[in-house]
Amino acid sequence: MRTVLIGSALGLALFGSTALGASAEPLKIVFTHHSSASNTFWQAVKKGYDDACEKIGASCQMVFTQTEGSVEQQLSNMEAALASKPDALLTSIVDDKAFDDVIARATKDGVEVIGVNVDDSEGAKGNARVAFVGQGFRRAGYSLGKAMSENFPKEGPIKVLVGISAPGQNWSEARGQGVMDFLTELKAANPGREVSWERIDSGTDLAVTSDRVGAYLNAHPDTTAYFDTGFWHAAVARVLKDRGVAPGQVLLGGFDLVPEVVQQMQTGYVQVQVDQQPYMQGFMPVMQVYLAKNFGLAPADIDTGQGIVRPADADNIMDLSAQGLR
Repeated sequence: MRTVLIGSALGLALFGSTALGASAEPLKIVFTHHSSASNTFWQAVKKGYDDACEKIGASCQMVFTQTEGSVEQQLSNMEAALASKPDALLTSIVDDKAFDDVIARATKDGVEVIGVNVDDSEGAKGNARVAFVGQGFRRAGYSLGKAMSENFPKEGPIKVLVGISAPGQNWSEARGQGVMDFLTELKAANPGREVSWERIDSGTDLAVTSDRVGAYLNAHPDTTAYFDTGFWHAAVARVLKDRGVAPGQVLLGGFDLVPEVVQQMQTGYVQVQVDQQPYMQGFMPVMQVYLAKNFGLAPADIDTGQGIVRPADADNIMDLSAQGLR
């Protein structure tokens, strides 16, 4: 079912916007989420969203928060969006309780609500959204930890710092837990070796993350690796370079192929990155809304992946990243 839906949407998209004009009136779609306009990752989501809206001739708006990660501002934006009576609401669900009521009301009123980028931690059991388009966060965190372990020293202690960028928010907690799941397995498989980890509130701002993680590394110079649950470890790479720390002495890994991170991969400071395909997260839910409203095809969950990217891939990815396509 999922494969057929994706294929149908992409197939329709190939015919261009003139072939996707079944609606008598343009569909009205609003996309609210938890990030500010300065967040590089969300600009790639927006490009996919805008391109899809153009394909189907829809009237679309993406509403950012003023403060990065503000649940309160996102909720206010959702209420305002629903007051405008859209055909569909796309939204990230970063909190398991805060959006339950507004999404239930929207669904009751016939608004197609699709979770994008972040889902309720219980999925459909925890929220009335009809589908989710995004990454499986805990699995992705585990994959990141496993991929990074290829770079761990063969002997001696392994000391890891896990940066929870947004404590309490589903995406950050789940990714961090996935990393720690892997470390737990690694420790159990190597009883004769010291494997330890700590978590830190690392923040969702490059300057904040560089200050907090930089201070930690000052106090713990024997740290083996730092895992970020977003892309803010790009700032940690700059700190290491400014301190004269050689690439790879402290391993760095995280999520999303924003240009800042890809640049640090090219310099050797970032060893592993996980791609969740933000362009797809913006594009595919719009196509699902189109198919639902015009042909009665129910939206389905789409896992946008957990692709592992290493420095050898960085040069090929940079152009696409700069265009907002990766």
